[in-house]
Amino acid sequence: MGNVPTAVKHCLSYEQLIQDYPWLKRWLLEEKTVSRHEYPEFVRIVEVGPRDGLQNEKEIVPTGVKIQLIDMLSGTGLRVIEATSFVSSKWVPQMADHTDVLRGIHREPHVRYPVLTPNLQGFHDAVAAGATEVAVFGSASETFSKKNINCSIDESMLRFEEVIKAAKERQIPVRGYVSCALGCPLEGHIEPSKVCEVAKRLYEMGCYEISLGDTIGVGTPGSMFKMLQSVMAEVPTSALAVHCHDTYGQALPNILTALQWLGRDSLDIFSFRCTSFPFMMVMATIENHKMI
Repeated sequence: MGNVPTAVKHCLSYEQLIQDYPWLKRWLLEEKTVSRHEYPEFVRIVEVGPRDGLQNEKEIVPTGVKIQLIDMLSGTGLRVIEATSFVSSKWVPQMADHTDVLRGIHREPHVRYPVLTPNLQGFHDAVAAGATEVAVFGSASETFSKKNINCSIDESMLRFEEVIKAAKERQIPVRGYVSCALGCPLEGHIEPSKVCEVAKRLYEMGCYEISLGDTIGVGTPGSMFKMLQSVMAEVPTSALAVHCHDTYGQALPNILTALQWLGRDSLDIFSFRCTSFPFMMVMATIENHKMI
């Protein structure tokens, strides 16, 4: 682990996980779920704090503070930092300064700075502000999709298709998100097949990677395994990532499961805790000092 502080190594160690979650060792030994998959030698971290971590804070964070945060993160060795979101300020006031933020940051040559673009207008605004990578945000829950982005899943796919087509024309890579992959605050249980369907559609449209999000943190290693098993049948493991919330203390076990089954993994993290989210319960997202 190189120069990682001792306290962080303690949090990340297998022994500490087993001590914190006694049932995890028994689960890992269950033949029905695990067949001794190897852990990856490399894990890519996608820092989403400046966008996902800030977007629902009630108090508006000054633009200069956001820029300073991103610049500080750029000096940590991170390779990918999601900078902001080009959404309507009517719906997400915290992201109203997206253009100033993206233009104001100091871009390190080794770091990529994707931004969220929910529709074609947002994409054009992002490109005008200097975006070189974008992301689209879908849901495996029909009800959540309508509440969160004001359209059905099918309607969202039409929007994303426009964005991805325009991005391809400009050779701009697109990452895809699937929220509610392990549960929905409005519908409850989400079938893995539904997650697979949305992930497959995003991948076939041209998203180079699909991040599967446990939006309200209700997932367990068992449900994570079942969901990944379904998605992996249709989408290459090399194109999958996970985004785990720690609402009920399950983020680390879920990440361990994902690392074991994907073999190669990309993990979304926050550099701080998110305290609220529209249409759902208060939650906390796993902090980056607790995980790889």
